[in-house]
Amino acid sequence: MSAENAYIVNQQANGRDLGRFDLSELHAMGHRPIVRHRMAHFARMAVPAIGLVTVVSLSSAQAQANLAAAPAGACSGDNGGITLPPGFCATVFADNIGHARHLVVAPNGVVYVNTWSGTYYRNDTPPPGGFLVALQDRDGDGHADIVARFGQTRAQGGTGGTGIALYDGALYAEAGDRIVRYPLPAGGIVPTAAPDVIVSGLPLTGDHPMHPFAIDARGALYVDLGSATNSCQAENRMPNSPGYQPCTELNTRAGIWRYDAKRTGQHFSPAERFATGLRNGEGIAFDSAGRIFATQHGRDQLRENWPQFYSPQQGADEPAEELVQLEQGGDYGWPYCYFDLSRNKLVLAPEYGGDGNTVGLCAEKRAPIATFPAHWAPNDLAIYDGQQFPAAYQGGAFIAFHGSWNRAPFPQGGYNVVFQPLADGKASGPYVVFADGFAGAIEEPGQAAHRPSGVAVGPDGALYITDDQGGRIWRVTYRGPATAAVAAAPAPSSRAANSAPGSAVPPEGIHPDAGAQAASAPASLPPGVSPDEVALGSRVYRGQVASAPCVGCHGTNGAGSPLGPDLTSGHWLWGDGSLDSIKTTIADGVPHPKRYGAPMPPMGGAELSPSELSAVAAYVWTLGHRGGG
Repeated sequence: MSAENAYIVNQQANGRDLGRFDLSELHAMGHRPIVRHRMAHFARMAVPAIGLVTVVSLSSAQAQANLAAAPAGACSGDNGGITLPPGFCATVFADNIGHARHLVVAPNGVVYVNTWSGTYYRNDTPPPGGFLVALQDRDGDGHADIVARFGQTRAQGGTGGTGIALYDGALYAEAGDRIVRYPLPAGGIVPTAAPDVIVSGLPLTGDHPMHPFAIDARGALYVDLGSATNSCQAENRMPNSPGYQPCTELNTRAGIWRYDAKRTGQHFSPAERFATGLRNGEGIAFDSAGRIFATQHGRDQLRENWPQFYSPQQGADEPAEELVQLEQGGDYGWPYCYFDLSRNKLVLAPEYGGDGNTVGLCAEKRAPIATFPAHWAPNDLAIYDGQQFPAAYQGGAFIAFHGSWNRAPFPQGGYNVVFQPLADGKASGPYVVFADGFAGAIEEPGQAAHRPSGVAVGPDGALYITDDQGGRIWRVTYRGPATAAVAAAPAPSSRAANSAPGSAVPPEGIHPDAGAQAASAPASLPPGVSPDEVALGSRVYRGQVASAPCVGCHGTNGAGSPLGPDLTSGHWLWGDGSLDSIKTTIADGVPHPKRYGAPMPPMGGAELSPSELSAVAAYVWTLGHRGGG
């Protein structure tokens, strides 16, 4: 085996690096039908490989022994830093594996994960090896002791992806503009043969270049093609820019496309569109009756782009994130409509003549079956069909919320996993936050410790959760009474007091960092600018004046996020870094970013007076000159 094709396998349980070795030594997995998120089918499947029986027996026995050794309801450790309802426990199944996106769990408990790289992650350096990862817990202690990378590497031009699924003894994965299929060998957990291309030519441009997908029991492959724009405007994310009429983007984006998982050599075209009007339907799953569900990321920037219709608070609180039931030919509204939480209905988007109240053609679109707070960003979906959790969780939906950026200047939200009860294809009760605390002390894209990105149910009923910020995977198990009701996780103790729902705070808010200027006065000031002007600029930047949303993209510390550049580095993408050039960039906006995905409207979408504009430009200047230069 050549060094280039060798796999790095880590013995994580005791910290030993086993180095490179022949993967045929790993336990076997036979070829049989597998469908992502439909683990109930596995009980009816024949298991021809004796090696698989051995692995399942040993792992299950060890896992049961570990559970029996612990008192009911007691969890060892700190649940990997997250909070869960009573009776639920979590272990860190794996850590630091790269930007982990979606995952799937095979009948023998082997976990397969797709990881991603590229512009969204500031083109950072991924771990060595392929972007696909196979993980196995051989001793049943809740931690993967085998971590094997495979597939295309960065050196081979790969960037990884989001989508991944198992079907008919093969692993399917998104790789750039393709969905490929790897046959799984009988003598190992990692493919050794080159993959077949199932679909190629999937769109990679614009705001949503990922291709999550799921495969049903008949082999129909449903792939999400998110929109290229926020709301099909002539100028994407720019104030008062009208929407294209008609929105021809819908021909090739913002919907679900259907292909045949059993056929190779298929090419993307508009003809395979299954459903439309979904801005970004990253989570796709099936229930036991064969119904298809998908999540929808609601649109951004109602306030920033249409301040005449929406207050800053409305911009933070609208529109809803959605869970929809997919129907062939269904139209779910984007870009013409969005779901207004305060009115509990679809309303007309301002790009198409809406004013926050008008319904118009949206009365004819398909409404969601459940809704969630604005901008939380639902990145994946799993219908629970395991037997380990209480009966109240059967058939309900676990949704991974990646976390918001577009709620600034108000506290961000999401960064959690929620549970939505379902019955007969409809919501049967309110959602609860099932797992919380992923972000740590600061819920912001650039400073969150972890951001949930994928969820999957294992054959033993455990729930797996991925994180694409720190590269962590949690394994959640249950050891309480089977009759327990659905319950919410306690709020994390590390969260700032004013970001917890229902906290008693003064009308003006707490603003824990309000004294930051006094604590860290700028090392230098722009020529002719007073400290008072910089202090005003700091308040503008933080949204305390004019409800400016700067921190949503650049972070409260100015160090940037996947959406906006680091303002503290001293490197300027636009202009020469002078006070005048910074002021011009803020005033004019950045409609076509060089390296980041989110265009900036003029003045960030806020309504700034000349003095406020000058002040925030001066503050940004000081951020870039903290070294005294």
